[in-house]
This record gives sequence, structure tokens and C-alpha cells, in this order.
Amino acid sequence: MRISDDDRHRVAEILREAAGEGRLDLDELDERLEATYAARTYSDLVPITSDLPPPQPRHAPARPASAEPATRHDSSIAIMGGVDRKGVWEVGPRHTAFAMMGGVDIDLREAVFTSAETVITANAFWAGIDVIVNERTRVVVEGVGVLGAFDQVDKVPPQLAPDSPVVRVRGVALMAGVTVVRKGPKRFRRPRSLHRPH
Repeated sequence: MRISDDDRHRVAEILREAAGEGRLDLDELDERLEATYAARTYSDLVPITSDLPPPQPRHAPARPASAEPATRHDSSIAIMGGVDRKGVWEVGPRHTAFAMMGGVDIDLREAVFTSAETVITANAFWAGIDVIVNERTRVVVEGVGVLGAFDQVDKVPPQLAPDSPVVRVRGVALMAGVTVVRKGPKRFRRPRSLHRPH
């Protein structure tokens, strides 16, 4: 059965609590979080937490600091420098990206979408802006290249569904490049503790 974003967030919280208790080191936490946000079905989630105790009910409503909501970014601006948005972060219905003689990387593969459609206004001058999406994201590229280019590159085939989020990329690339790249999830190598003997 297909899982929802809420299911992924619940598993992520279990992992963060386990790391806070010393059951996982930071490398294991990072690897398992990547696998969690790449999971599609409940069977994908089972091995990620199979060696961890179930979460205990809390009497206090306070959440641990490690389980705070994802940070939200509504803009990415790089002037003679670089900006990276990656990992788990919250993207609103509109995001502004501007690069001048610099670079902006916006990785949406693990981002938390707050609306069904996200509009990214990407303007670049002598610069580069890369927007990275996963195979389940519907992409609409509406930008204009002036002595530059607005491109879409699919490194993996799209796997779209009626409820797939929509990312609309518009703007101007002046002597610059704006590229939307469809990639698969980051390669996940299971820690030895997840392997079970047959």
C-alpha cells in the first residue's frame, strides 16, 4: 500500500528520537532519513525501523528539539556566491530564486510541499540555477533564455500520479542557464544493522 507524507514524517520522528537516545549515530540517521523520504510503500519503511523500539507515548506536549518542523525558505539569492537548498525543508506555494555571477541549487526531492502547485521564479544573469525534482513531480518549464537557456533534463523516467505535486519554473536566463533536472533518490546503502539473516 502506498504511504503518505504523514507516514514518512512519523518514521522520521522515530529515527530522530532514536538518534537523540544514542541508538543511531549521525551517519545512520542521515542514511535512514534518505531512505524514509524515498520510500513509496509501507514495506519500504519496515526495515528502516525494524531494529528500533516503538516510540513511547509522551505525557508532555513538548516536542524534542530534533523533531522541529522543517525550515521554510521562500527565496534563494546568490550574488557572486552560491546557495544550496537540499534535504528536508519546507517550500511554500511560491519561491524566488535569483543568481548573478553565482549559483543556486534547489533540491526538492525531500522537500515538504505546502501546496499542490509550487511556482519557482528563477532569474539568472551570468549564473546557473538548478532545480532538482524526483520522478513523482510534475514539471512545467515556462522560462525564457536570452543568450542562455531554460532546460529540462530527465535522468530518470517520470512516474506521475493524479496527486503528483506540480512545480512550475518561470523566469529569464540572461547569458545564463536554468536547468530542471529529474533525478532518482540519493543512493541509500543500508547499515549492517538493517540486514537480517535468512
